[in-house]
Amino acid sequence: MLRLGTKSKLKPGEVVKRAVKFFGPGGYGLKVVEENECCVAFEGGGGGVRVSAAAEGKGSNVDLESVEWDYQAKEFIRSIS
Repeated sequence: MLRLGTKSKLKPGEVVKRAVKFFGPGGYGLKVVEENECCVAFEGGGGGVRVSAAAEGKGSNVDLESVEWDYQAKEFIRSIS
């Protein structure tokens, strides 16, 4: 399991939207199993990804947990940092 955290200039809702686009059906093809305005969870390929974003200042504090999707998780974190 990989855990990553970063600060982003994006609002929490935008982080979630980008995560869905990146990991979901239109991206890496993972199934969205939970989604709300601050969190999203994906399953597929023998693992999963969970992204949580909390408002902080004008942006957000982002936490990501990955099982079997570590390379892609790092790629996503770089794209929103």
